[in-house]
Amino acid sequence: MNQRPSEEEYSGDFGEYIRLVPEGNIIDILLTQEKQMKELLASLTESQGAYRYAEGKWTLKEVVGHITDVERIMTYRLLRFSRGDQTTLPSFDQELFMPPFGSWTIAQLTEDYRAVRQSSITLLRGLPAEAWSRRGKASNLSITARALAYVCAGHELHHMGIIRNRYLS
Repeated sequence: MNQRPSEEEYSGDFGEYIRLVPEGNIIDILLTQEKQMKELLASLTESQGAYRYAEGKWTLKEVVGHITDVERIMTYRLLRFSRGDQTTLPSFDQELFMPPFGSWTIAQLTEDYRAVRQSSITLLRGLPAEAWSRRGKASNLSITARALAYVCAGHELHHMGIIRNRYLS
């Protein structure tokens, strides 16, 4: 859990997210992120959650919903690959996942995020050592279970930077 994925463990745009993740135990990093996200969401009003910084951009609530849904998808892939499933998994259209979040409350987003993050952490805690390096193919790219755990953390870091710079500045 302390070993970063090597560049041979992933390809494509996944590296953009993996490189954002600091050194350390990935589960500890995910737990720290969970605390920070819960603090952020607790500080928001509903009108702040409905804010979009430009026409055609997602609202802040939609960004949080997106973070959560991508983690769901990445950990589903991680589960399949870590168990040795070699089925090639398809890509997904992130825009198709947006519609519900505009009508959700901050409390609903918080509950959903927390449930998904806790599920991710229990999955990772239960992985045997050999499962971390198992590989599969998703979105026509090869990736290991370890790299997918880092993608979850890095994807959130990427979007938290956008939230700080574009939504809360």
